[in-house]
Amino acid sequence: RRWESEGAKRLHIIDLDGAKAGKPVNQEIIVSMSQSVGLSVQVGGGIRDFETAKSYIENGVDRVIVGTAAVENPDLIYKTIEGFGDESILVSIDAKDGIVALDGWTNFSTINVTELLDNLVETGLKRFMYTDISRDGTLSEPNYGSIKTILGHSAMNMLAAGGISSISNLNRLKKIGVEGAIVGRAIYTGDIVLSEAFDTIN
Repeated sequence: RRWESEGAKRLHIIDLDGAKAGKPVNQEIIVSMSQSVGLSVQVGGGIRDFETAKSYIENGVDRVIVGTAAVENPDLIYKTIEGFGDESILVSIDAKDGIVALDGWTNFSTINVTELLDNLVETGLKRFMYTDISRDGTLSEPNYGSIKTILGHSAMNMLAAGGISSISNLNRLKKIGVEGAIVGRAIYTGDIVLSEAFDTIN
């Protein structure tokens, strides 16, 4: 509600317990959160099958986020797009040194970011989120080099996450072609004042 009052239009929620468990752990409270605000809500963490995605969407979440399933069960993406449209799902690509992480960052795949993006093209996916794990939560700055490389490789829309600590970071991301950004720690610490960010960037 605080972020809504400061002008947010979308809330990004991750079930961290669910990401590690491979199934939703905090679904009840997440659904309650989504139903208590007038914001669009996107949710990730432990969404590994279509029934889980369907359950979230039918309970008011407008976009589900999948990470591990994009590598291990890409059929989930096809089914969700077929059932709810291409705005209903977002793939989260979390990587370190270019290699895609799985299971709430507890394991690593054998696939790199660009290979995964190539595999996802035929699903009809509209956008993906890229997180440089080494930057996440550090309040350093985004990995602009990797972001530019990935943007140059894929025509899909990108949301960037990891290391965002200032409005200048957000403006730079916008200039290099990122569709949007996920800001977490910086709005809790006050390094980014949400209302000021909207006024400055829009």
